[in-house]
Amino acid sequence: MSQTQTEEPMSHRQVLEALSGLLLALFVAMVSSTIVSTALPKIIGALNGTQTQYTWVVTATLLAATATTPIWGKLADLYSKKILVQVSIVIFVLGSMISGLAQNTGELIAARAFQGIGVGGLQALVQVVIAAMIPPRERGRYNGYLGGVMAVATVGGPLLGGVIVDTSWLGWRWCFFVGVPVAVIALVVLQKTLHLATIKRDNVKIDYLGATLIAAGVSVLLIWVSFVDGSFAWLSWQTAVMVAAGLVLLALAVWVESRAAEPVVPLGIVAQRTTALSILASLAVGMAMFGGAVFLGQYFQIGRGYTPTEAGLLTIPLMAGVLISSIVVGRLITQTGRIKPYIVAGTIVLVAGFAALATIDHETSLVFVSGAMLLVGVGVGMSMQNLVLAVQNTVPLKDIGAASSTVAFFRSLGGTIGVSVLGAVLARRVTSNITESLAAAGVQAPAGGSKTSNLNLNALPEAMQHIVRAAYGDATGHIFLVSACIAVVGVIAALFMRPAMLRSTLDLSAAKPAEATDETVGASR
Repeated sequence: MSQTQTEEPMSHRQVLEALSGLLLALFVAMVSSTIVSTALPKIIGALNGTQTQYTWVVTATLLAATATTPIWGKLADLYSKKILVQVSIVIFVLGSMISGLAQNTGELIAARAFQGIGVGGLQALVQVVIAAMIPPRERGRYNGYLGGVMAVATVGGPLLGGVIVDTSWLGWRWCFFVGVPVAVIALVVLQKTLHLATIKRDNVKIDYLGATLIAAGVSVLLIWVSFVDGSFAWLSWQTAVMVAAGLVLLALAVWVESRAAEPVVPLGIVAQRTTALSILASLAVGMAMFGGAVFLGQYFQIGRGYTPTEAGLLTIPLMAGVLISSIVVGRLITQTGRIKPYIVAGTIVLVAGFAALATIDHETSLVFVSGAMLLVGVGVGMSMQNLVLAVQNTVPLKDIGAASSTVAFFRSLGGTIGVSVLGAVLARRVTSNITESLAAAGVQAPAGGSKTSNLNLNALPEAMQHIVRAAYGDATGHIFLVSACIAVVGVIAALFMRPAMLRSTLDLSAAKPAEATDETVGASR
């Protein structure tokens, strides 16, 4: 993607003014994902939704954002970046309003998917605009603002969601409405402060077909995972049709990507050893992290009986681990120049954290749970962003954008798959636990039980409430065992990566092959 230039260099004050609007927009986009993590049990309970629908409220946004992010990036090469940012804010606002007005879980899932298109635009375009607005050598001084926004959104989102649903005069719908005025303010600020020249690339090609095929193939397989063994059997015509359709769509996507002028997933870069292993590790870390984190709020509320606000506070060790380890390890990497040892250590710590969480049930000590969450957070902080850094230091300068976006694309895709797969596993386990407990206790299920969600505990008889809490508390450990197994793939991928070091040159020497060893790349230090 070609770099654009502003009409005139912006002063520090002008940059800060425009940056304030961009960071506000990015903040509400990030909060829209984290704010529902502690509020979802109340939301799905109020709408009488199922565990599968609980999962898809999250998956729909992730999938839409993942599929559209590369398209927004390519559109930025054709049209005004300012207008594109504003369009994505408008889509986000509309999606938020419709989500808040949803009358059932089907409407909420559809609205969240629409909202995800706007989130994908903001995630892609904020970075593009910052790159166009600030020269590379000065960009570092503004990274602190970006990091601060991400930290506040990550830690504050769950807490804000908990407070909103616990406040009687607000209610869960304000989890979606609360970001609207902030997004509108961002829209106004950007209209007044952001002034970028529109420089078009004449030869840009947008791979709509490739992005559509990837999203469609993954969606079909995720829908199959959500409903198999519930609505239909593993060995059934529905399974055969959905799996075959998903695989055919993904095979067509590979064929299209191999022939596209500017593919969403550049196969030539993906085939390189470091990039391929980083993608594999990112998939594993994304599946484990996103999949596991989404269900912690549910564990604390449904399995342990805490309020949404308390659940938000109880997840702080996870977020703190991510923030602290990413800052500390980032400085260590800068000092030593070495990347691989921290990635390997991070993935091992991640496995250890999930292995510890795999032992929890509805009576486990909160001190133990907090310690395990801290380990998971530390593991993610040490590995997730550094996988991108390893790729950036082993590909030529001309391929850095494509390689970095590809790793981020697969990490987000891994998160989408993780949420869906782990949600399906949890739903099966909870149903099984409840059925066994009812049979053992001789408790009669409530009449018309199919109309009452298990997540709506207040609508259930007292005896059923205890059984449902125990079922969710005990089943959550099972999905963390699956997360630990997935994270092991990340360890294996990290071990087989070549030793990555920070290079002192901006680009690889033309004499070195693209897949040169990282020791050679860093030798000039």
